[in-house]
Amino acid sequence: MQAGIRAVDAGRLVRDALAAREPGDHPPFWVIAAGKAASAMARAAVEWGGARVRGGVVISPDGDAPAPLHGIRGEHPQPGRGSEEGGRRALAVAAAVPHDAELLTLISGGASSLMAAPVDDITLHDKREATGVLLRSGADIYALNTVRKHLSAIKGGRLATACRGRHHAYVLSDVVGDDLSVIASGPTVPDPSTFGDALFILDRFGGRHAYPDAVVSYLVAGASGDRPESPKPGDPRFASTRTILIGSRVHAMRGAADEARRLGYDVRIVDDAVVGEARLAGPAFVERCLTLVPAMRRPSCIVASGETTVRVIGRGSGGRNQEFALAAAETLARTLSPAAVASAGTDGVDGPTDAAGAFVDGRTVQRGAAAGLPSIDRVLAANDAYYYLQPLGLLIRTGPTGTNVGDLQVFLLA
Repeated sequence: MQAGIRAVDAGRLVRDALAAREPGDHPPFWVIAAGKAASAMARAAVEWGGARVRGGVVISPDGDAPAPLHGIRGEHPQPGRGSEEGGRRALAVAAAVPHDAELLTLISGGASSLMAAPVDDITLHDKREATGVLLRSGADIYALNTVRKHLSAIKGGRLATACRGRHHAYVLSDVVGDDLSVIASGPTVPDPSTFGDALFILDRFGGRHAYPDAVVSYLVAGASGDRPESPKPGDPRFASTRTILIGSRVHAMRGAADEARRLGYDVRIVDDAVVGEARLAGPAFVERCLTLVPAMRRPSCIVASGETTVRVIGRGSGGRNQEFALAAAETLARTLSPAAVASAGTDGVDGPTDAAGAFVDGRTVQRGAAAGLPSIDRVLAANDAYYYLQPLGLLIRTGPTGTNVGDLQVFLLA
C-alpha cells in the first residue's frame, strides 16, 4: 500500500511534467492549485518557476501554500465557505492573467468540493443539499459531477474560458477511466454533458422532489435554453488551453506491484476497475482473485484499484474502503486458503474517519464473534464498519498523504 502511494507522489509528478516542457518555454505565470494534493503540487511548481511566479491561489484541505501564493482551506466532501472563497478567488486569478503570460492550473481529486463557485441563481446551501442527496443515494462520480458542473460558475470548462493568457493544466486523476471532463468536474476542459443529463440524474437518484427547489428550477431553465450551457467540445475559447494527465490509479498499482515482486510475490495487476457498491464489490473482488490464483505461483499478490460507493442508510461510522474490506472478510471466512485483503484510499482518508481503509483475512469474522461484536450484515446495514474494525486492530491509518488517485486494493495468498 505504501509503495503504491509513493508511486503517485504529487510533487514529483508535477516536477517531472514541468521538466518535460520545451526548453525556453518559461513565461511569467500565475498558479491555481486545487484538490487534496494541491499543496504538494503548488510547492513543486513554485520551486520550478522561482521568480517567474507572479501569484495565485492554493485551495486544499489544510490551506497550506508556498509564497507568493495565497492559501485557502476548502471543505470536503461537501463545499463550505472556504470552498466558495477559493472558487471565486480562482476565477479572479484566471481572469487577471495577461495575454502574454501563462496560467498554470494544478488539479487533483477532491477539487470538486474544495473549489466551489455556485451560479448566481442558487446558494452554496442549495448546492450542498443537492450534493448530499446524491452522495447518500450512492451516485457515482460521473453522475455527481455532471450535476455539479451544471450548478457551477467554475466547473465544466468555465475556469479555462475565464483565462485570456496561455493555459497549461496538469491533472492527477482519482476517477476511474481518467475522463478529464469528470476529474474535479473538468474546470479546464470542454463539457460534453448537458442540463438534460443533470435532470435525468436527479430523477434517478431520489427524484426531483428530494432536491432544493432552486436547484431543480435552475436545471429545468437550463434544459429549456433559458440558462447558458457549459462550454462544449469545439469551443474556440479552449484553443490556448492544454490539459495534461500526469498521474492516475495505474501508477499506484504499478508501484504496489513492484514492491510485492521485490518481496517475493508472484504478482498480477487487475486492469478492470473496482467499482459499484462497496459491500458488493468486496466479495466480488475476493471471488475474482480466487479464480486467478490457481495459475499463479505462491505466495501470490493481486493488485487492483478503483472507487466504490456507499449507500448511507445507517448512522454508523466508516467509509467505502472499510465496508469493502469488511464485506470481503465474510467471503474470506468461507475459504480454506490463508488469504488477506486490504483496501485503502490513496489520499489517506476513508469517509469521515481517521482511517484510510482496512485489512482483513479469513479469521476476521471468527475474531469479531469472539470479541462479542455484531454480525457483519448488521454492521454493514448500520454503515458502522469503523467500530467493528477498530477493536480488532484492522484499520489502516496513514494520515493525509498529499496525493489522491482513488482507492487501492490488494489480495494476498500465502
